[in-house]
Amino acid sequence: MKRSLGSILLIFLAGVVFAGLFNVGLSATNTTEFCTSCHTMQTNLREYQETVHYKNRSGVIAGCSDCHVPKPFIPKMIAKVMAAKDVYHEIMGTISTPEKYQAHRWEMANRVWDKMRATDSRECRSCHKISHMDLAEQDRSARKKHSRMIEKGQVCIDCHDGIAHELPDEPDDEADDETEEAE
Repeated sequence: MKRSLGSILLIFLAGVVFAGLFNVGLSATNTTEFCTSCHTMQTNLREYQETVHYKNRSGVIAGCSDCHVPKPFIPKMIAKVMAAKDVYHEIMGTISTPEKYQAHRWEMANRVWDKMRATDSRECRSCHKISHMDLAEQDRSARKKHSRMIEKGQVCIDCHDGIAHELPDEPDDEADDETEEAE
């Protein structure tokens, strides 16, 4: 009996230590410093540092993880696994230079925007809640758009897609080019 109680206690303590180390690891990989430690993320860092999410009159900063990593555990784990592809492509050289990064930027941005649309801009709404917006304090255009966005089925990214990073250049559509040449 003593031996099984000791084993259970040991397993419990090992679980607590593992959970603690796991949480420390997750926290460390959610920092902007970690996210921008890869060479190719320096472009994103410079762009982000010029936005209201980085520098503003209140001093509140939204870091990389605030926009790109969900708060709920299961979606967070999925996002962490999916982020491994960026590290893979950095190591494999797919996006290892500014030119290569720019060549893939439209595609990468659209994946992020699609994810934000699929989650109803969940990460945006963790800070920006429509129900807490004082529409009377917004300019006329913003007030009009924000008051109608829910009925129109819009999400934050539908209007604010360039809020933290420069918008990538949309690639030329070869089919359009061929059509124009034929005319």
